[in-house]
Amino acid sequence: MEKKLRSGYTTGTCAAAAAQAAVWRLCGGEVRSRAEILTRKGAVARLSTALLEETDSWVRFGVVKDAGDDPDVTDGALICVRAERAGSIPSPCWYASEDHPGIYIDGGEGVGRVTRPGLSCPVGKAAITPMPRGMIWEAAEQARRSLGYEAPILVTVEIPGGSELAERTFNGKLGILGGLSVLGTTGIVEPMSEAALIATIRLELHMKAVEGCTYPVITPGNYGEAFLRDQLGISLEQGVKCSNFVRETVTCMADEGFRRGLFAGHVGKLIKAAGGVENTHSRYGDRRMEILWDCVRQAVPETEEDGSLGQRILGANTTEEALGLLEERGIRRQTGDLAAALLQEQILQWTGGRLKLDIVMFSSELGIFGTAGNPEGRNWK
Repeated sequence: MEKKLRSGYTTGTCAAAAAQAAVWRLCGGEVRSRAEILTRKGAVARLSTALLEETDSWVRFGVVKDAGDDPDVTDGALICVRAERAGSIPSPCWYASEDHPGIYIDGGEGVGRVTRPGLSCPVGKAAITPMPRGMIWEAAEQARRSLGYEAPILVTVEIPGGSELAERTFNGKLGILGGLSVLGTTGIVEPMSEAALIATIRLELHMKAVEGCTYPVITPGNYGEAFLRDQLGISLEQGVKCSNFVRETVTCMADEGFRRGLFAGHVGKLIKAAGGVENTHSRYGDRRMEILWDCVRQAVPETEEDGSLGQRILGANTTEEALGLLEERGIRRQTGDLAAALLQEQILQWTGGRLKLDIVMFSSELGIFGTAGNPEGRNWK
């Protein structure tokens, strides 16, 4: 029986718990070793809290994040909140709330700053998204009100080591510099890494649209990025890695208003999409050779009578091996151009005719396998 994956708590929930304990102590309460936070999913999170530092004017509490079975880079990280008495004039970098006057939120060590528009956080402020901000305000307000404290308070979220951890995330591409984002929508980390990847792809495409990009570049992963850079002279600085989520990505592109773009990738993945496979991960099936052989027969009809070629292609271990067979027959590029055209048509179908992508399929050993369209006037050879 498959093991049930264990849920955990978001960085935002951990920050809210640390904020509750820190504000409680700052306002005159005893040191608390546990905080209770109502998550947006309706469940009560009971998290252990620890007093880390204390002076006459500020206190600092920490919570060790437990992300459950989700492959989260912040699992086990210390999420800290420093609560201190604030001045009467708030900094423009702080978050303020009309619903919680006198309680301000900022990011400190290990929390990134937003440098580009398109996110749910203003440029120049800490990368603490709206839902975690709301939870932090509510936790801090609850503690302050319970003790009758009325003076302004600044709550600063800190993640020691966050700058290093951020290098393993997409933050740099999103324009979040210097650390991690404090995220969360429900307060609970569901062990669904696919959902997180799709959300990141959507956000990257949204930001490209906000920045005025009209010709985005997508590719499944590192192989495609290297080929674009080394062989075609195209940087993925303005591009997005779509991983296996081809239909999700192109649909999102169309929803964001994109009508043109470039899709470049290794034949091993793109040939699947050309045959209508929406998610190219192997666990959803592997029809690479069958789709490739169909393309061969359509591109070069006389090969249909060549049973040996069909058997060898269907029996090939890799698409590279199969393309070698096509190269021997002199029909590699004919087949590739047809496969690229089929993928272009498939994307038009998935997006209701809204998105026409130029296509470049490549082989690691043989170079370009096939193209469709004329990407920005380039002459693909």
